[in-house]
Amino acid sequence: MTLHRRHLLGLGAAVAPALIAGRVWAAPQSKTRILVVFLRGAYDAANVVIPTGSDFYYQARPTLHIAKPDAANPDAALPLDADWSLHPALKDTIYPLWKAGQVAFVPFAGAGDDLSRSHFETQDTIELGQALQGSRNYGSGFMSRLSTTLSGAQPIAFTDQLPLTFRGGKPIPNVAVGAVGKPGVDDRLAGLIRQMYQADPLGPAVAEGFQVRDEVYRTVSAEMVAANRGAVSPKGFELSARRIGRLMKTDYNLGFVDIGGWDTHVNQGAAQGYLAGRLGELGRGLAGFADEIGPDAWKDTVVVVVSEFGRTFRENGDRGTDHGHGSVYWVMGGGVKGGRIAGEQTAVAEANLNQNRDYAVLTDYRALIGGLFGRIYGLNAGQLGQVFPGATPKDLQLV
Repeated sequence: MTLHRRHLLGLGAAVAPALIAGRVWAAPQSKTRILVVFLRGAYDAANVVIPTGSDFYYQARPTLHIAKPDAANPDAALPLDADWSLHPALKDTIYPLWKAGQVAFVPFAGAGDDLSRSHFETQDTIELGQALQGSRNYGSGFMSRLSTTLSGAQPIAFTDQLPLTFRGGKPIPNVAVGAVGKPGVDDRLAGLIRQMYQADPLGPAVAEGFQVRDEVYRTVSAEMVAANRGAVSPKGFELSARRIGRLMKTDYNLGFVDIGGWDTHVNQGAAQGYLAGRLGELGRGLAGFADEIGPDAWKDTVVVVVSEFGRTFRENGDRGTDHGHGSVYWVMGGGVKGGRIAGEQTAVAEANLNQNRDYAVLTDYRALIGGLFGRIYGLNAGQLGQVFPGATPKDLQLV
């Protein structure tokens, strides 16, 4: 039986229990579940897993930097080790998992041979999992190839449309979990606020503020919406993550969800602000997923958080960051050997920037994810070659 998105509209409360109780899909034969979380729009990894041991970080980001760890400062970074810290917006969600040894971060990760800095091209690169050289087969994504390689695979995409990574092979169900968020103050409310302040001395400043907002929104919104490719907003993911956890606990072992809203060219914020808000929602969603799936199943679950690329290491003139290269990937789970910064690293210094602008890629995404698949499923070189043709897996011993 093929499960179509219309059968699970919105993962509604009346539908999901029937699915689980009716056992439409048999329980996965493989114990280990994998959920790939794709942050579309290229999240600013350098302000999430923060190189607080680098003086250059503070020079390059005069308004966007996060303060060094300080227990007395709620806006200070949370220490991970001597060189790295975590954004304070993740204090109550991801940081406890780090302390429990259930999260590892892999800096300098990404699509090493893709320097296009194009959202669309690099998202395609990662979802396909194919070598950049030569022609691409858009009918064959790496998650689909993994599903075909494994016995007992029960895949599902928590997306509005079937993502590229699940194209090819057997039919795979997909179900939307939300929509991309809209600005907090719509045009109607903005008009009411303008009228309220019309006779006030602050009236001109209020009107000018909304005019600037509208100009900025027109400039960046089209690119952000396109970069998101219809992905759920971080808020939408926060609200839906527990439903995803319930389904993956009982019926599915290969999942994919994409989350938009990470293209922060303007007014990105530092410890507070736009990025911090999105991180808070993401952290609550991931922590809620882990809580809902339960401690026993969490031990046999691996969550991999990726993004198409990082962002420029230096902030731009609009107090934001632009398209970069290297990123930081997350690997989470109850059985993950976490509480550490994994993979090859280099000093965060101006001399080590890629093209004098962004993180280099020292751990290619295919090597990292292929190494995880090899350890989780015991795949041999030939099987891994089917999933990531031409790639050399890198075993970081994360599981």
